[in-house]
Amino acid sequence: MPDHEWFCARTGAEIEAMASVVGDAPDISAPVATCPEWTIADLARHTGLVHRWATEIVSSRASSRIPFPDADSPWESADGWAQWLAAGAVPLLDALRTAGPDAACWTWGPDGSAGWWARRMLHETAVHRCDVSMALGQAPLVEPVTAADGISEFLANLPSSRRAARHLASLPAGESMHLHATDEMDGAGGEWLIRFADGGVDWSHGHAKASAAVRGPVGVLLLFTYGRVPPSDPRLEVFGDPSVLTSWQTNTAI
Repeated sequence: MPDHEWFCARTGAEIEAMASVVGDAPDISAPVATCPEWTIADLARHTGLVHRWATEIVSSRASSRIPFPDADSPWESADGWAQWLAAGAVPLLDALRTAGPDAACWTWGPDGSAGWWARRMLHETAVHRCDVSMALGQAPLVEPVTAADGISEFLANLPSSRRAARHLASLPAGESMHLHATDEMDGAGGEWLIRFADGGVDWSHGHAKASAAVRGPVGVLLLFTYGRVPPSDPRLEVFGDPSVLTSWQTNTAI
């Protein structure tokens, strides 16, 4: 897994990229299909507030959950939202770098450390940057190392997600799903085997036969894993029982 500084640097780059996409939006009230009931402005606001929430948690070394922040919405233009989103980057990255990866603090997932937040903020921002891009009719790209780590991070945090955890028992017990990246990846890092059992999921890297398999570029696999693109996306190849994939996307949305 990449180191703490890599996560910090990539988070900064993703915040800058998302701010740029938001700033280019011709209509910030346009709906975001991959985040139902949200507009581009709503998504910018949510992401910027998550950054500010994480900044406070890490900088204060909070030992328990602190209230999610709120903010007025005076930004009437796409450029205003973009500037506000970008403004959260420096405090966040300063907090993460000052703390270092091992500083103890509250997290909603496993591994209560500042390092967990650095990794989470990268993938939170990357996926929401893709949400905005798709709302604008674009086909976003996530570079392979980020995308591969994003899949693993999603799987590691899934049982701790308040939104998804209550639905995991609805996954078809005994079935499994295999993800296979077609990018050049080191070792088995580009393959994931996910088994549904005991009301949850178990996963590991590697190649094995599964009830259903999805093969394609790792950036698209990341978006599939998050439910942002369907199994029918032409960039993906699907094998086995498609109902397993439908169940995955229905019951793991976060």
